[in-house]
Amino acid sequence: MTTITVPINDELNDFILSMIEDNKAETKAGVVRMALQKLREEQLFEEIRQAQESVKKYGTFKGDLDELVKDI
Repeated sequence: MTTITVPINDELNDFILSMIEDNKAETKAGVVRMALQKLREEQLFEEIRQAQESVKKYGTFKGDLDELVKDI
C-alpha cells in the first residue's frame, strides 16, 4: 500500500471530520479512499455511457469492450 500526503483546505478537513463523526468512515484515510473509489466508479460509468452513445450514433463501439468492463 502506498501512502500520500495531500494538503487540503479547512472546508474539506471539516467535511472529513464530519464523515467520521457521523460514523460514515472510521478514519480520515477511509474518507479519502471512499471519495477516490466514488470518483473511479463515476469515470467508469462515464466511459460506459460514452460507449453506449457511440453505439447509438455509429452502430458500433470503437474500442476494447473487455478493457472497458474489466474494472466493473
